[in-house]
Amino acid sequence: MSECPHITALPHPEPTPLDDTCRQCLTAGAQPVHLRLCLTCGYVGCCDSSPLRHTSAHFAETGHPVMRSFEPGESWRWCFVDGSIV
Repeated sequence: MSECPHITALPHPEPTPLDDTCRQCLTAGAQPVHLRLCLTCGYVGCCDSSPLRHTSAHFAETGHPVMRSFEPGESWRWCFVDGSIV
């Protein structure tokens, strides 16, 4: 894993998750797959393996660059801008 310039701009400590699942999926009647946490604002959404790809949509709408896995036992982060694990 490498550092990217977007990591230094993240709030410390990490934001509190705004939810425990992807509410947009549940509202749409879809099952969320592999949850992700926005490290800028705490938004919780589904990954790109989900039909509705809410975390990618959140990045497109907000420009918040880095998310991390919100799955138990996982802590990896992804930078949408750099397109890489950070």
